Amino acid sequence: MRFRSLLAVLLAVFSLEVSAEDGERVTLDNVEEPPELSSEEPVRGEFSAPLAARYLDTAALHWQKHRKCGTCHTNFAYLMARPSLKSISPPSQEVRKFFESMVEERWESQGPRWDAEVVVTASLLAANDRLTTGKLNPVTRKAFKRMWSLQRKDGGWDWLECGWPPMESDAHYGVTLAALGVGMAPGGYASSDEAKAGVEGIRRYLLKNPPPSLHHRAMLLWASARLGGLMEKKDQASAISALSALQRPDGGWAMASLLKGWDGHKRKDDKKQELEKSDGYGTGFVAYVLRQGGVPARDDRLKRAIAWLKKNQRESGRWFTRSPTRDSKHFISNAGTAFAVMAIDACLP
Repeated sequence: MRFRSLLAVLLAVFSLEVSAEDGERVTLDNVEEPPELSSEEPVRGEFSAPLAARYLDTAALHWQKHRKCGTCHTNFAYLMARPSLKSISPPSQEVRKFFESMVEERWESQGPRWDAEVVVTASLLAANDRLTTGKLNPVTRKAFKRMWSLQRKDGGWDWLECGWPPMESDAHYGVTLAALGVGMAPGGYASSDEAKAGVEGIRRYLLKNPPPSLHHRAMLLWASARLGGLMEKKDQASAISALSALQRPDGGWAMASLLKGWDGHKRKDDKKQELEKSDGYGTGFVAYVLRQGGVPARDDRLKRAIAWLKKNQRESGRWFTRSPTRDSKHFISNAGTAFAVMAIDACLP
């Protein structure tokens, strides 16, 4: 059975490589199921931007076509990551239009599934606006208005607490994501009258609720680089030092190490976390956040991280990350792939 599983992965990877070489664009009509996420998928040994772009397209469009929903680890992550590879091929507008239609149509007729869906949609559309047109889209503004209408008195939002970190775990993540989205929104949106009260609520929440894990501190560091009043400089420096201390000898980071010591999370399968094995999410996320936090691309920490990423891309174009919750689908690998390409792009000379 193990051989058959690996064979299926290899065949699917071969299909992705052939399609990438042919230059055929991935669309909702022709998208094929991406290969199973597996730690056994061979490593390429050298970085291929076209394969990374194609994998991100495939994962996002296949999820959209068959799941018909948005998820933080795959098609939401696409909105922020895919513009990093726009010089290779244009991002899929079908993904963007899917989320715009969610705001314009489904929310109007049925309402959002959860408050968290509104926060993530508004924040990632805003990030996408900044990275593509440079202008705040009216649909994004509409999503923000709904987001503010759902903000609680304590400055937070009701969140999905499903035990699937880092996204579906606790309200603190949601508040830092909202802060990031507002801070990235083009046109000075964060200082607008429309956003003023909400931003103060975000600051109030984060002042009263310290980050419960190093991953939360990293999210706060990233958000503070986009929105003022979230962290003191000494706290930013402390977060950078704490993240740097967990870099592995091979140059990478282990995602699970960023969650260590957090009482709010435990694995659902009672297996041990891999705290010392570098992976795509840990390395891509930390490298990107360090860069956003002001660490120069020429810094040895980032040079080693980018070298690890370029050496550890899988044959399909993605990077593997073991789920910190359960050995099953490992969808966190898709978010890890998103952060990997963002980190590589952010560290270009």
